[in-house]
Amino acid sequence: MTEVPTYVLERVFDAPRALVWRTFTEPKLLSRWYGPNVETIVHRLDVKPGGLWLNEMKWGGNSNYERVEYTEVEPPARLVWLHSVADADWNIAANPMMADWPRVLLTTVTLEEDDSGRTTMRLTWVPHEASDAELACFAGALEGLDKGWGAGMALLEELLAELQAQAD
Repeated sequence: MTEVPTYVLERVFDAPRALVWRTFTEPKLLSRWYGPNVETIVHRLDVKPGGLWLNEMKWGGNSNYERVEYTEVEPPARLVWLHSVADADWNIAANPMMADWPRVLLTTVTLEEDDSGRTTMRLTWVPHEASDAELACFAGALEGLDKGWGAGMALLEELLAELQAQAD
């Protein structure tokens, strides 16, 4: 069996786990950091097993749609979902910019708080039931994934600092 390429993103936030959880599960907060440098519109966010997150990212008159189906939800520690590019009717679709991009990515987010109140977020992205072409495309894109996710993490850090300042 071929080894499946896996993207791993780990960040430590100077914020309690419950607050980081909120930024992944509340539409107003999620839209502030997810999809950096575009307008992110959360059309639906039903954070429960079988629930959907329907997301639109708009820029320059274009829209990109994403469909997420949650498979595991364990507040405030773990989220697992199936992440796909979608068409405007929220059907799973091919990525218009990369034909061999995996149709579905299994995404796992874990949040662990340490004794000092800091939270380690670990996100993994793994092609789900992918073809050889999809696996090769994803493997080739691994190095570039940090750019988009990294920009989102910078926004998330700012948002967490702002939320904590408001709470003080």
